[in-house]
Amino acid sequence: MDELKQEPVALSLATLDQLPEGIARPGYDRADLTPGIVHIGLGNFHRAHQAWYLHRLMQEGQALDWAIIGAGVRAGDARMRDSLLAQDCLTTLIELDPAGISGEVVGSMVDFLSVEEDNAALIAAMSDPRIRIVSLTVTEGGYFRDATGALDSMHPDIQHDMAHPDTPRTAFGAMVAALRNRKRAGHAPFAGQSCDNLQGNGTILRQTLVGLAMGSDPDLARWIDEYASFPNSMVDCIVPATGEAERRRARALGIEDAVPVTHENFRQWVIEDAFCQGRPDWDRVGATFTREVHSYEAMKIRMLNAGHQVLANAGEILGLPTIAACMADPQIAPFFRKVQMVEIAPHVAAVPGMTPEAYLDLITRRFANPEIHDTTRRVAFDGSSRHAGFVLPILREALASGAPISGLALTEALWARMCHGTREDGSMIEANDPMWSGLQTTADFAREEPAAWLRQTQIYGDLSRHESFAAAFERWLSRIWEGGTRAAVKEYIEQV
Repeated sequence: MDELKQEPVALSLATLDQLPEGIARPGYDRADLTPGIVHIGLGNFHRAHQAWYLHRLMQEGQALDWAIIGAGVRAGDARMRDSLLAQDCLTTLIELDPAGISGEVVGSMVDFLSVEEDNAALIAAMSDPRIRIVSLTVTEGGYFRDATGALDSMHPDIQHDMAHPDTPRTAFGAMVAALRNRKRAGHAPFAGQSCDNLQGNGTILRQTLVGLAMGSDPDLARWIDEYASFPNSMVDCIVPATGEAERRRARALGIEDAVPVTHENFRQWVIEDAFCQGRPDWDRVGATFTREVHSYEAMKIRMLNAGHQVLANAGEILGLPTIAACMADPQIAPFFRKVQMVEIAPHVAAVPGMTPEAYLDLITRRFANPEIHDTTRRVAFDGSSRHAGFVLPILREALASGAPISGLALTEALWARMCHGTREDGSMIEANDPMWSGLQTTADFAREEPAAWLRQTQIYGDLSRHESFAAAFERWLSRIWEGGTRAAVKEYIEQV
């Protein structure tokens, strides 16, 4: 009779020594850790990326005074808080390497603040001089920028935070309130570290905080601008959302974890070394400190992030469930490669040790990893921010230089078709953008009048005035509605 399989061990500090052999776990005593970082927007990516780099340092006996306190400003963050506190803020990371799956428990996070409407607990934590870095992942569209890239000072949440600086609604308002407390107490400011996929993310974070502070306290705004620091960075690791399938993977490894994280077998973190209150030596465990962050950012955002949009919108329309499925498709994969080689890579400079062509080969392998169940829905989420931030800057540069734009125009037409809200098999695409209602209404109009889509100036600005782009977009959207996505993609692939 076969021996009964051991029941999964419920993850906690008390059960670490009961975990199955082969599961890496913290070699440091959590009692020795003290906090140095508050991270806002604590989701899967942070736990697989920044928290992992810090954990690796702690495994070497380093950075024990840089432990992470988690935080959130949305009601949904409270669920993550409850789950993590129940397991002592430990996380199971599951690496999905096609050659073999492995598990590791990360312990660099030591607490999760209560999620409150007025953000009082968050403000108090960031006011503590022990906190020297406040980092955040709030998505590309979460920085309250208008169509020109400036702070959207008319947004109701920004208006509220300017009028009520002691009881802010936003993460940025809470950061400004904490910096005000530190200034009044004679403490140095913390460094603000964006970990979002924005080119110049530190610069954008500075703009947001200084602009917000200027609305209520100009002296504080000038103090932040002069004494705080906001390092730019590039972050990269494919981290799918967690659902029951991911929890089953953890159980298969012998761990009961309510919120495990699966990730690919690749990480990259390129950081500008500009921290006003010091920082962990992340470069000891694989991060890169450099003055040339912009070049790394441009390569990653233009080729990987824009490339994701090339794939995901077509995949959603065709009912392809994952990015790996898109890469296995005999038409979508060649479409992706042609757009990259002809229309994206020519606008990307090489970085030390990596040409755009080699980087394309790298992300092609990563996207095709069959173990990574990264859904097209997740990648297509918030297209109004992702197209504006990832695809349209390439398009503008191509138009300015007279370079090809047909595939980029087709990418935009596919997004417009996706926002109609139905797949080609008739199934419904659920709301997948903060602007979904308006996008869907406009997509309906654009079915008969394609130019209506480009008149969304909050996304496209003046791009509708570029005749070559407008004509290409209108032709592709009409072609998609008349003959289907595959016919349009086939036509593009066969273009000379």
